Amino acid sequence: MQPPRAGLEKIVLDALRRTPPQETPVLAWPFACGPAVAQKTRAVSFEDGILTVAVADAEWRAQLTDMAPEFLARINQLAPSRVERLHFIVSK
Repeated sequence: MQPPRAGLEKIVLDALRRTPPQETPVLAWPFACGPAVAQKTRAVSFEDGILTVAVADAEWRAQLTDMAPEFLARINQLAPSRVERLHFIVSK
């Protein structure tokens, strides 16, 4: 028997595979970063390998920038489009 998380991940991966490749990193962001970070951030665009993510303030931007390699690894497991870099912006 698979753990619930593995089953949920399979459902997410199946859905992302049916999504246009240009949209998958934006849609995959909440799953890649986890629920706590997803509540405080929003993926806004994906272009030329760069996923732009809006954050609440400069402190969040600094913390998430430090964690970017982990987020990149996870999002590239989920999304068929290769994300080369995360760009964090402070939302107004």
